[in-house]
Amino acid sequence: MTTTADVVRLRPPMNRVSPRALWYWAARAAVLWIVLLVPQVIWWFADGDGARTPHLIVGVVWLVLAAVHMAVMPQWRYRVHRWEATETAVYTQSGWLNQERRIAPISRVQTVDSERGPIEQLFKLTSVTVTTASAAGPIKIDGLAAKDADQLVADLTVRVGETTGDAT
Repeated sequence: MTTTADVVRLRPPMNRVSPRALWYWAARAAVLWIVLLVPQVIWWFADGDGARTPHLIVGVVWLVLAAVHMAVMPQWRYRVHRWEATETAVYTQSGWLNQERRIAPISRVQTVDSERGPIEQLFKLTSVTVTTASAAGPIKIDGLAAKDADQLVADLTVRVGETTGDAT
């Protein structure tokens, strides 16, 4: 007899997120860097007739860091972020500096939710959250095409409804 422990094991998930996630992550990073630009502009005007060299140095550092972050981070995340839902489990891999790989047996899934924030809607993306009884918290899959996310939620809802018992 095959048990869930025999079938479910930690492994890399098979599916990539949507390629539009690259633009979504870059846009979120751009918002962050624009927010960080505001204090610099205030400092520039509050300093009045002060020396401009410190402003230029900080501005150049800001520009280089922003450009590198917005160019590198989305590519890196896209290479790392993966997901998969099988008959027995949901697998995810996410992060860019801190990378995490998680698995949730279908028998442990309590809820499946989807969310589309304003920036995600602009890029036609959706996040899916799979909540389990795990102390590690829910599994979140960011950057899915809306169509793929809707299909995933529907499939998981059916699988969870068909599951009997609990893997505890």
